[in-house]
Amino acid sequence: MVRVVEYRIDRRSGVATYVQIVQQTKQALRLGHLQQGDRLPTAREVVEATAINPNTVLKAYRELEREGLVEARRGLGTFVKRSLGTAPAAESPLHDELDAWVVRARTAGLDRDDVAALFTAVLDKNFQGEN
Repeated sequence: MVRVVEYRIDRRSGVATYVQIVQQTKQALRLGHLQQGDRLPTAREVVEATAINPNTVLKAYRELEREGLVEARRGLGTFVKRSLGTAPAAESPLHDELDAWVVRARTAGLDRDDVAALFTAVLDKNFQGEN
């Protein structure tokens, strides 16, 4: 089974593009969308999909390599070296419960930023003193 990560760049977020790639790769690792041995898209593939500078992709991949998450194999590409966390997969009951909660929040009139703020507040409350 070939797993592929598709990067989505938000130019209005204020977050550097290479950081968005790093964050999205880490999220894919945490959720099990990427696993050890999977190949990341080539810089060319990311550039074609997102219209960003190839050096930005390479910078993100170097950061991931520095963190020990991926390794570049000359002439072959960049491969996942290790996974992150033990987050429940997309088909888990926790995912379904969170999905249902987000649907209720939207139905109640909350927008994306409202939901993110509420979720972050609850996370902060429940994970005080960690990290």
